[in-house]
Amino acid sequence: MKNIAQSNNEKKDPKDVTENPLLHNTWKLLKNYRDVVWSLELSVQQVRSSFQIEYGNNIEDFLDSVYLAGADLSGTDIEHHAKCIERSHKMLKLLENTVELLRTKHKYGESYYWILYYSFLSPQQLHNAEEVIEKLRPYVRNISFRTYYRRRQDAIEALSSVLWGYSSKACMEILEKFIPEE
Repeated sequence: MKNIAQSNNEKKDPKDVTENPLLHNTWKLLKNYRDVVWSLELSVQQVRSSFQIEYGNNIEDFLDSVYLAGADLSGTDIEHHAKCIERSHKMLKLLENTVELLRTKHKYGESYYWILYYSFLSPQQLHNAEEVIEKLRPYVRNISFRTYYRRRQDAIEALSSVLWGYSSKACMEILEKFIPEE
């Protein structure tokens, strides 16, 4: 006898962005991309300004002089800020590199790139799907609302597979296409 949770899970569409666990992190990452970029830029600017005011020179010169002098910054606010900024920067760089890999290596990479760019990655967020579709027209032929939402989902799935790797279930499905069970 199936319990209620199992029957509820069976009703969920595995391609539903909000329900698929593989896509959930990618969806959240993409939805927050512009905010993270903005916060990172503000943090860097704030740290630079603080150093300019407090030490009379820029942070790069300050850190160079500290390291040349052999000073240890471990456990200080300076180290904490620098590590936070570095971590955020690495995360953004990973996403950018992954999107570029998807763009250049995936069979639908160019159209997926533009869909992801105008949906999530462009500096200015577009107001609605209609604006996104208008921007996509030079890059994606015959794009309708249904096509946009379907291809956006496919692009997120492809990006997820590069970011997080294929799940074992997905690998089995691919293998079964090449080596069908008899």
